[in-house]
Amino acid sequence: MRQIKIVIEKHPDGYVAYPLGLKGVVVGEGDSYDEALADVTSAIAFHVETFGPDVFEDEESPVLEAFVAEAGVTL
Repeated sequence: MRQIKIVIEKHPDGYVAYPLGLKGVVVGEGDSYDEALADVTSAIAFHVETFGPDVFEDEESPVLEAFVAEAGVTL
Protein backbone atom coordinates (compact mmCIF):
# COMPACT_ATOMS: atom_id res chain seq x y z
CA MET A 1 0.00 0.00 0.00
CA ARG A 2 1.35 3.40 -0.96
CA GLN A 3 -0.11 6.75 0.06
CA ILE A 4 -0.58 9.24 -2.78
CA LYS A 5 -1.63 12.86 -2.50
CA ILE A 6 -4.64 13.60 -4.69
CA VAL A 7 -6.03 16.97 -5.73
CA ILE A 8 -9.82 17.09 -6.00
CA GLU A 9 -11.44 20.10 -7.66
CA LYS A 10 -15.11 21.00 -7.42
CA HIS A 11 -16.61 22.43 -10.61
CA PRO A 12 -20.20 23.47 -11.43
CA ASP A 13 -20.75 20.18 -13.28
CA GLY A 14 -18.94 17.79 -10.90
CA TYR A 15 -15.59 16.90 -9.40
CA VAL A 16 -12.20 16.21 -11.03
CA ALA A 17 -9.36 14.42 -9.25
CA TYR A 18 -5.72 13.85 -10.12
CA PRO A 19 -2.70 12.49 -8.23
CA LEU A 20 0.57 14.25 -7.47
CA GLY A 21 3.92 12.52 -7.92
CA LEU A 22 2.98 10.19 -10.79
CA LYS A 23 4.57 10.15 -14.23
CA GLY A 24 1.94 10.36 -16.94
CA VAL A 25 -1.60 11.65 -16.89
CA VAL A 26 -4.18 10.10 -14.57
CA VAL A 27 -7.55 11.78 -13.99
CA GLY A 28 -10.78 10.76 -12.30
CA GLU A 29 -14.16 12.43 -12.24
CA GLY A 30 -17.54 12.08 -10.59
CA ASP A 31 -20.71 13.79 -9.48
CA SER A 32 -19.43 13.82 -5.89
CA TYR A 33 -16.14 14.09 -4.03
CA ASP A 34 -16.26 10.39 -3.16
CA GLU A 35 -17.05 9.34 -6.74
CA ALA A 36 -14.12 11.34 -8.10
CA LEU A 37 -11.79 9.91 -5.45
CA ALA A 38 -12.91 6.34 -6.22
CA ASP A 39 -12.54 6.95 -9.96
CA VAL A 40 -9.02 8.34 -9.72
CA THR A 41 -7.99 5.56 -7.31
CA SER A 42 -9.12 3.01 -9.89
CA ALA A 43 -7.32 4.93 -12.65
CA ILE A 44 -4.10 4.99 -10.61
CA ALA A 45 -4.27 1.22 -10.06
CA PHE A 46 -4.78 0.68 -13.80
CA HIS A 47 -1.90 3.05 -14.61
CA VAL A 48 0.47 1.15 -12.29
CA GLU A 49 -0.69 -2.24 -13.66
CA THR A 50 -0.12 -1.01 -17.22
CA PHE A 51 3.21 0.80 -16.83
CA GLY A 52 4.67 -0.71 -13.65
CA PRO A 53 5.88 0.85 -10.41
CA ASP A 54 8.31 3.14 -12.26
CA VAL A 55 5.39 5.56 -12.76
CA PHE A 56 5.99 6.87 -9.25
CA GLU A 57 8.26 9.88 -8.95
CA ASP A 58 11.60 9.34 -7.24
CA GLU A 59 11.10 8.38 -3.57
CA GLU A 60 14.05 10.60 -2.61
CA SER A 61 12.00 13.68 -3.46
CA PRO A 62 8.37 12.87 -2.59
CA VAL A 63 5.56 15.42 -2.51
CA LEU A 64 5.52 16.42 1.17
CA GLU A 65 2.67 18.92 1.00
CA ALA A 66 0.51 20.49 -1.66
CA PHE A 67 -0.75 24.06 -1.56
CA VAL A 68 -3.33 25.97 -3.53
CA ALA A 69 -2.43 29.58 -4.19
CA GLU A 70 -3.98 32.39 -6.13
CA ALA A 71 -2.12 35.02 -8.13
CA GLY A 72 -3.23 37.89 -10.32
CA VAL A 73 -2.15 37.85 -13.93
CA THR A 74 -2.30 40.89 -16.19
CA LEU A 75 -4.09 40.10 -19.45
